Amino acid sequence: MTFEYKDIVVAVDGSVTAEVAFNKAIDIANRNDAKLILAHVVDTRAFATVEAYDRSLAVRAEQYATELLNDYQQKAKEAGISNVVVDIEYGSPKVKIAKDVAPKHKADLIICGATGLNAMERFFIGSVSEHITRYASCDVLVVRADQEDSNKK
Repeated sequence: MTFEYKDIVVAVDGSVTAEVAFNKAIDIANRNDAKLILAHVVDTRAFATVEAYDRSLAVRAEQYATELLNDYQQKAKEAGISNVVVDIEYGSPKVKIAKDVAPKHKADLIICGATGLNAMERFFIGSVSEHITRYASCDVLVVRADQEDSNKK
């Protein structure tokens, strides 16, 4: 019996491991003729206090998310993925990916990087990928970047 993934969420944040996760997602989506959901969560907790002094921060974060996802969407289409969906959410990435994004799209697989851009959160609270694996209701593939990938950025 073979199993195919049909609705794949890949969480991207602009980090090296997110890029590696995206590339794995492309391979898996192509092999399974699956829909690829590109997800980015604007971490509103990160700029809640700062926004009182700099109102443009939320606008810049949304612009970054849009540009990031548009770039990944173009790359996915160039790689032969015909069904690509972009999803920008707001809140805590560790909560939104597992509890909102994946169920909303009826995902059967979430792919994410082992580490992302937020080192302080990993130190104090635990990683986003750990939280996703713990609370997701579907399969989760946590991707590591090898040393060569890490040296690119």
